[in-house]
This record gives sequence, structure tokens and C-alpha cells, in this order.
Amino acid sequence: MIFQLAEEELVFPHPSLAEEDGLLAIGGDLSKERLVLAYHNGIFPWFSEGDPICWFAPHERCVIFPEKVKVSKSMKKVLADGVFRVTKDLAFKQVIINCAETQRIGQDGTWITDNMQNAYISLHQAGWAHSIEVWYGNELVGGLYGLEINHVFCGESMFSKMSNASKTALIWLCRSEQYQLIDCQVPNDHLMSLGAEMIPREDYTTILQTK
Repeated sequence: MIFQLAEEELVFPHPSLAEEDGLLAIGGDLSKERLVLAYHNGIFPWFSEGDPICWFAPHERCVIFPEKVKVSKSMKKVLADGVFRVTKDLAFKQVIINCAETQRIGQDGTWITDNMQNAYISLHQAGWAHSIEVWYGNELVGGLYGLEINHVFCGESMFSKMSNASKTALIWLCRSEQYQLIDCQVPNDHLMSLGAEMIPREDYTTILQTK
């Protein structure tokens, strides 16, 4: 059963009630309060331009335990040579715009709509959302953004304009010693090659809600 959310009521059904594909509810809004409540309960929005707001709570979660991140020999050399400079929260808006504009295989358009961009920029201004920027000289060539909930970084999207730029951002995040877990939401080959794994929703929620 897919639940319909009302804009005037700030509540979500229990994540365990999500459909097999993880879809839990539609509707509601993208207010800071609703988004923060969603992430605290392992729920995230994911929808295309023109569609209603869709809220997902997958029964299995794709995550990276920071200490298990895989760094190849070639990537170790890139890091040791200092090819890139990494910053945090220096260019959040530019990162989310680049993520939205990045063409992805098998994807028509972007789910990071103007409304989504504005919502996450608002979350950033409120101290919830953060970005990691990767620079080559003075050029922004890669990065990622997401939310910090307790000691979990809930990753939303990443981009790369140079080979290894987004990998650098993710590895930096894992090595920052700030997080117990990096939430990748759903798997892909790129993430799995970097050490991502699938864990049950219940295990994810336990880690997420442990302060």
C-alpha cells in the first residue's frame, strides 16, 4: 500500500510498510522539517520532474562502512601525489548544480529538480546538508552532497568532471573520522567497487538513530 501524505500533516508511515521497490508514500512537501523527519527515519525523496513527490524506504540499504572503503593502487597514488584539493561546505550550491547537470547512463533528465535544489540549499543553510568539493587548481571538478544525521552521512549525489574526482570526495569522507556509516541509498557498480554493501533496513535504522 502506497500512502498519500498531506501537506498540512508532518508525519510518515512506518518504513517497514514500504512496497517491495522501497516506495513508501507520495505527496507532502519538501520543507526542511519534513525532510529532516524523513532522513531521521531512513526515508528519502526520489522523483522526476512533473511527478508527485515520492518517498522511499528500501528494505535493504546500500552503505559503506568507512573503515571498509576500497582504495585501489592507482587511487592511492592519486591521493599521495596530491592531485586534488578537497574542501567541505565551500561551494554547496555549485556542487548540487553540477550533480543535477551531470548526464548519467540510462537516465533521462535529472531527479535533482529546481525544487529539490532549493530544498537542499535551504537544508544546507540550516546546517543539515553538507558538501565535499574536489578542486583541480581553482576549478571545481568533483564533489558530493548529503545530510548529516547523528554519525551517518546520508549521501544524495556526486559528480565528476575529471577521472577519480568523485572517488577522491568519497574516500576523503570515509577517512574524515566523522561518520560511523556512509549511506548510499541504492546500489550501483561504481559504489560496490568502492566497498559498498547491502544491509537490512533494520540494521541501518539502528545505526542511524544511535546518538
